[in-house]
Amino acid sequence: MTTLSQPAVSDPAARGDGNRRTGRAPRRRGTGHGDGRIAGPWVYACLLAVLLGSAFPVYWSFVVASQTPDAIGKVPPVLVPGGHLFDNIAKVFDQTEFALALGNSLIVSGTITVSVVFFSTLAGFAFAKLRFRGRGLLLVVVVATQAIPHELGVIPLFMMMSDFGWASELQAVIVPSLVTAFGVFFMRQYLDRAVPYELLEAGRMDGCSTLRLFWHVVVPAARPAAAVLGLFTFMTAWNDFFWPLVVLDDDNPTVQTALSALASGYTTDYTLVLTAASIATVPVLVIFLAFGRQIVGGIMQGAVKG
Repeated sequence: MTTLSQPAVSDPAARGDGNRRTGRAPRRRGTGHGDGRIAGPWVYACLLAVLLGSAFPVYWSFVVASQTPDAIGKVPPVLVPGGHLFDNIAKVFDQTEFALALGNSLIVSGTITVSVVFFSTLAGFAFAKLRFRGRGLLLVVVVATQAIPHELGVIPLFMMMSDFGWASELQAVIVPSLVTAFGVFFMRQYLDRAVPYELLEAGRMDGCSTLRLFWHVVVPAARPAAAVLGLFTFMTAWNDFFWPLVVLDDDNPTVQTALSALASGYTTDYTLVLTAASIATVPVLVIFLAFGRQIVGGIMQGAVKG
């Protein structure tokens, strides 16, 4: 019987002779992509510097919010929190309709976020996995709308809201933002890779309709991307200033318009402005802490190719 002989290996590293003699594991050459190397001290120093630089404005806003008005002009600047935070918070709610503004912003941002995530996922699934005539042209039209400046549509949009009788009402802020071109394109790109056609065909063979496939197959697969899109949408709606300023009045403000009214006096009390700004950052931080794991997971899935 003929046997196949293995070719002789002359490289000691390939045979593992050197490793047997020294008792050490083979050394892996670093490639820069998951090779197990530990970051050096300079990497941690740079990350710490970026963290401190990003967190310092938030901390300094909190410090000023807890001081008296004369603290804003002190040299050197005050870096230690004071004891006037709750007094300043009470003044903010007394001088403006800030409680109403917080409630309005939560309603507007929450409704827009849920609507954008749902409709963007639905449209992204259609553009990514369903075959219909004109699909490519429609997607180009949707993406092309992002090139139109938002300011060009303010006057006709305000006229429409007035004709509907929605001026000074929250629906005038909510309805124009129920779906976005960015959300549709973002979910389309994600679902195109996250949901294989074989999985959809298996579901159809089991008798699932298109809507059942969307709900039971696409929605679970889209959760990481939906979390990222939801955070971006919530922050955009929460920080929106121009359109609420145009269509709403002072009796029905959002957080940003209330901040503008607080800072638009003859003399500006920056301790109250920064107190209100610090309060306005709390909902965004709560959203990130609540959905941080899914948000980070969605970002990592988008950054790492399978």
